[in-house]
Amino acid sequence: MWFNGLLDLSVWQLIAVALVMTHITIVSVTLYLHRHSAHNALDLHPVLKHFFRFWLWLTTAQNTKEWTAIHRKHHAKCETEDDPHSPVILGIRKVLLEGAELYAASATPETLERYGQRTPEDWMERKIYTPHKFLGITLMAVINLMLFGVNGIWIWAVQMMWIPVWAAGVVNGIGHYIGYRNYECADNARNISPLGILIGGEELHNNHHTYPNSAKLSRRWYEVDIGWGYIRLFQLFGMAKPKGYRPIAHYVPGKQEVDVDTVQAITNSRFDIMRQYRKRVMEPVLRQQRALMDDEVRPRYRKLKQLLYREVTLIKPREKVHLETVLERHEILRQIYEKNQELQALWRKRGLKPQEKLQALMEWCKGAEASGIRYLEEFSAHLRAYSLRPASTR
Repeated sequence: MWFNGLLDLSVWQLIAVALVMTHITIVSVTLYLHRHSAHNALDLHPVLKHFFRFWLWLTTAQNTKEWTAIHRKHHAKCETEDDPHSPVILGIRKVLLEGAELYAASATPETLERYGQRTPEDWMERKIYTPHKFLGITLMAVINLMLFGVNGIWIWAVQMMWIPVWAAGVVNGIGHYIGYRNYECADNARNISPLGILIGGEELHNNHHTYPNSAKLSRRWYEVDIGWGYIRLFQLFGMAKPKGYRPIAHYVPGKQEVDVDTVQAITNSRFDIMRQYRKRVMEPVLRQQRALMDDEVRPRYRKLKQLLYREVTLIKPREKVHLETVLERHEILRQIYEKNQELQALWRKRGLKPQEKLQALMEWCKGAEASGIRYLEEFSAHLRAYSLRPASTR
């Protein structure tokens, strides 16, 4: 019948079509806007790039320059007053419910000028996509009505809310509020779920903030980044080329000498190194020390464990007092915590020359080996075995 549109689909077929179209939108955002445009982690074939631009114009009214600039500013100013959409600063409710509005408010000329470099400025962008961005979603509404009849109204509504809810709200809100952390990066980014399917892999937000220039967002064997699957598929047809996704650090069994390559390797893979320090040093020492803790500290063991691992800039003042009190009472915990901070100083200190970093790492290893703590001694030997991955295998 006429009110069912040209295709006259069943209810289940309409639902399937809506899910497919919104999924294409998600893929366009994560591959084109995020990994390609904002982070330059991925090269895309011109045909594929323009398809994504066109589809986003139809389904989101999103401008490439605006999205790219605001996202880059988010990384540059993360969890500060200048962050366009931080739930740490603005509150989770505001980011969840007003994510799209926060994007719009952040698209100032100053932001676009500073962070919107290397985005399309061709004829289509200047004459169609930017000045007539709402024409696209209007055209999408007309197409939906023609194909699906009155059902095109709710399909169009779902398309319009999909990115504001899942990307602007869930990823930017929940992704900085609750979830698990593989790495202690300097902001509050968290992985929402190990299965990055519904939002194209963007669920793995802590991984992304740790390695923002990686085209691959999954890091653990159990994590799924469906966006990376699409990249590999397009790569088979010569339509995509990831620039960086493999760490340059390379473990060389039997290597015992610390050199400049060792310093460069562990600095580049510092978050993985700190994760290993947590697993190889902190966790076993904590298990041993738990029995020696007094009755006041033992009930808060889990909280203490979190504080020992946490990025120091994210520790609240009251938590810091608690941590310092415990470290004063337990010498071994204090030693492994201080060695952790000393190791991080290798990449935190600005302006150090390679030879100065090398000397600092050699001194760190000597101190660890003389500590009398077996796990520290073993980790020192582990660090010595790092070098740079051969260029041919990167």
